[in-house]
Amino acid sequence: MTPVTGPGLQRSSGLTQFILAPNPGPMSLDGTNSYVLRAPGHPSVVVVDPGPLDEAHLAALARSGVVELVLVTHRHADHTAGSARLHELTGAPVRAADPGHCHGGGAPLTDGEVIHAAGVDITVLATPGHTSDSVCFHLAADGQHGSVLTGDTVLGRGTTVLDYPDGTLGDYLATLDRLESLGATAVLPAHGPVLPSLQDTVRGYRRHREERLAQIRAVLDRLGRDASVREVTDAVYADVDPSVRRAAELSVAAQLSYLRGHESGGGAVPAKR
Repeated sequence: MTPVTGPGLQRSSGLTQFILAPNPGPMSLDGTNSYVLRAPGHPSVVVVDPGPLDEAHLAALARSGVVELVLVTHRHADHTAGSARLHELTGAPVRAADPGHCHGGGAPLTDGEVIHAAGVDITVLATPGHTSDSVCFHLAADGQHGSVLTGDTVLGRGTTVLDYPDGTLGDYLATLDRLESLGATAVLPAHGPVLPSLQDTVRGYRRHREERLAQIRAVLDRLGRDASVREVTDAVYADVDPSVRRAAELSVAAQLSYLRGHESGGGAVPAKR
């Protein structure tokens, strides 16, 4: 998948294409990948993560086929801001885990539900951690090993911010366990390029989290167990760009909460496997 901002559909897997939204930034990378799902030759499509409220982008999604359904992976505006407008343009219901982001009669998504739309079977996986309402969409029939639309739970590059206190590290580690069990499934992220193996990517994510936890433990040993989020962020993310400082503080807050909840007197956090 080669990201190119513009209205054209680009192939991302056998059952999916995407249009890159014009909203690049420190947190959205190249922009939001708005996915279009359909079986080969099927006239209807499912749109996942309509992205920002940008008329040209939403019009391009509306032209991609007969939009049967709109799905969103989580509540953040770079995924949901255009949802209501896309419903207006197409009449398609919008479904999300959070009822507040459902439109046009769309029912809230439920864990394990299988959606049959546009000739594709889409399994909903509850994957909290980035946010409490985060979900992924598993397309088991998409290629040799299937694919998973991961929203912001797994990105095409970099690591995921935990939107603490709504998103928690305990939830996120459990989510990584669940996703790893899917094996060498292709990763279709909401930001960044497609990745070949969910299992490999998740293992890298877990190693990164364990390294950060070790860094924070060391800082707490030096500064004291009651060190503030700001103090720990200054020590662990000393060279972070100001544009992502807030994200770094959120991640530190999530990790401090996890450590303080799981450790007593400096004991080890149970490994997540």
